[in-house]
Amino acid sequence: MVREQYTTTTAGTNLDRPEPQYIYNVGIYGWRKRCLYLFVLLLIIIIVVDLALTIWILKVMWFSPIGMGYLHVQSEGVRLEGESEFLHPLYAKEVHSRKDSSLLLQSAHNVTLNARNADGNITGRLSVGPNMVEVDGQQFHINSVNLPGKMLFIVNESEVRIGTDKLRVTGPEGALCEHSIETPLVTTEGEELRLESPTRSMSIDAPRGVNIEAQTGGIKALSHLDIKLHSRDGMLKLEAKGLQLPDLPQGTNGESGTSQKLYEICVCPDGKLYLAIADVESTCQAYSRDCQSST
Repeated sequence: MVREQYTTTTAGTNLDRPEPQYIYNVGIYGWRKRCLYLFVLLLIIIIVVDLALTIWILKVMWFSPIGMGYLHVQSEGVRLEGESEFLHPLYAKEVHSRKDSSLLLQSAHNVTLNARNADGNITGRLSVGPNMVEVDGQQFHINSVNLPGKMLFIVNESEVRIGTDKLRVTGPEGALCEHSIETPLVTTEGEELRLESPTRSMSIDAPRGVNIEAQTGGIKALSHLDIKLHSRDGMLKLEAKGLQLPDLPQGTNGESGTSQKLYEICVCPDGKLYLAIADVESTCQAYSRDCQSST
């Protein structure tokens, strides 16, 4: 503090005020002043650099009042323009593309979509990899868009159901069925229809009959062993303009046959067919020695 001396005077006296003995100057001087100016200058430089970096980041990241770069924040959600790369999981309630473009999900390894329940456990999974597409779930449904409620394809643990009007197999090797198959119609368009079992037997069963029809071609049945046509309650009907059985054996009666070319077809009790020389009356009984030898 500045200490000053004061002299008490009375009215009418004229005395000079004495000079103060000590004088102190208020302020910052010397090296303190220079440090303060240097600190203020450094602070101004930092503020300017910070402001320049902020403006540069805003420009590089394309910040705007509606979003950041290609990412626009709208009232109905977030809109993303162009190609984007996600390095971590993406959680969204709905993902859809623009009305005039398709939605593309691309990955260098695979694309996996998971569905979880309230406990966080995975209840469904769709994985698209470089070699195969895997679907994990209880059921897999494909429904028609044009006909709401119409089922096209269903797969579950017990069955595979196809709801289309026609199942078309276009592979050159056809369809391979390791077990039984149930269908009301097997047909082909413009190609040869072939039912084949290379190493096992083939059985065709129907509760009300089996109809085998070739409208423009022939029907050929080949078997390494026996071909059995069996009807439990009805009859076996072969309807054609001509019926050829070229390799039927000829029955014998212990005598040499004649040179005539007329025969009649006979049936053994076990169903075996054989030929007998035709005569005015049936000769099946006379030439039935083969039936006795086959029993």
